[in-house]
Amino acid sequence: MLSQLLALAASLLWGMADYGGGSLTRRLSALTVVVASQAAAAVLLVPAVLAVGGAGAASAGLWYAVAAGVIGPFALLAFYRALALGPMGVVSPLATVGVAVPVGLGLLLGERPGPAQAGGIAGAVLGGGLAGRGGRGGGTVGLRVLVLTLSAALGMGTVMALVARASDGGGLLLVLCVQRLCNVAVGGGVLLAGRRGREPGAAGTLRRSLPALTAVGAADVAANAAFAAASHRGSVAVAAVLASLYPVVTALMARGLLKERLRRVQLLGAGLAVAGTLLLAAG
Repeated sequence: MLSQLLALAASLLWGMADYGGGSLTRRLSALTVVVASQAAAAVLLVPAVLAVGGAGAASAGLWYAVAAGVIGPFALLAFYRALALGPMGVVSPLATVGVAVPVGLGLLLGERPGPAQAGGIAGAVLGGGLAGRGGRGGGTVGLRVLVLTLSAALGMGTVMALVARASDGGGLLLVLCVQRLCNVAVGGGVLLAGRRGREPGAAGTLRRSLPALTAVGAADVAANAAFAAASHRGSVAVAAVLASLYPVVTALMARGLLKERLRRVQLLGAGLAVAGTLLLAAG
């Protein structure tokens, strides 16, 4: 049960972080949001690792964290850009397809969910897909937004699997710190190379947005930690599906705060996702 609760906590935190990141991308460039939020998270993590002596937990598994740190900025960049270009209530649920990566890994490692859990996985994935459907009376996404979203989903699913793998032998705090430092190095390099973020007034907007950027980065770190802990305490496949419900959180926040309209099929999808969650928790 603790594994399911941790995975749901990851889902809530990721949903809040994505809403915040998507909102900030409407004022700042997506790459600036990625680099600044991850830098803020690194500033919080480095002293924490040093304080607990986490640097001594370094192992060969850290290469998985490095890989996650390289892939992460591009996944977040694509996702935040998609959230800024399309309706959050539609774009975010489409990202649930990324769960196929960690779920597939769990199955390859020999995990076999029971009947109730299999039904829960099906309900959660189908619900996320329905929640992302657009059409008349609701938000829609164009080809560009669709490509960005699916690319981000694949990248984020891969990052989830890599972080879980990297922390297999312990040292979760160090894994998250290395991941964030790599995020900043890669994203910052791309930012400098493209000379992005120098538009008039960007510096002032960035300063005013620092508290929100820090909150986004902190929530993202906490979500990664919760998911990694959940995957170690229970089934990777089940934890991945529960944690992948974050788009429902983002969609509901967009509905409540941005007044985005949701169609009946999208509400049905959210309901199926919740039902799938209950089945997984019961299993």
